[in-house]
Amino acid sequence: QVQLVESGGDSVQPGGSLRLSCTASRSIVGLRAMKWYRQSPGKERELVAAIANGGNIRYGDFVEGRFRISRDKALKETYLDMNSLKVEDTARYYCNVNTAWGDYWGQGTQVTVSS
Repeated sequence: QVQLVESGGDSVQPGGSLRLSCTASRSIVGLRAMKWYRQSPGKERELVAAIANGGNIRYGDFVEGRFRISRDKALKETYLDMNSLKVEDTARYYCNVNTAWGDYWGQGTQVTVSS
């Protein structure tokens, strides 16, 4: 079993920046991808960014070059650097790890963008 803990969520003004972190309780065997999702009230959970084990990266269309996903070499941490935040980025952000044996999820960290 792998526990994931997100951190870094906060309240910021439009145009601000945040760095989200996700820490796994142990190195992840059979890793396929590390991902960030987000969900706001009344909306479906959507993919923000994903980094595959081989290093391929993809982002949700709404990112538009504002966010950057990365991970550490030990494959225990993943990060989401978010810049030029917009009000519509307000959501709870979840870390997801996809492995050969299934998915693991964190509890999420809240990001609120308002003036």
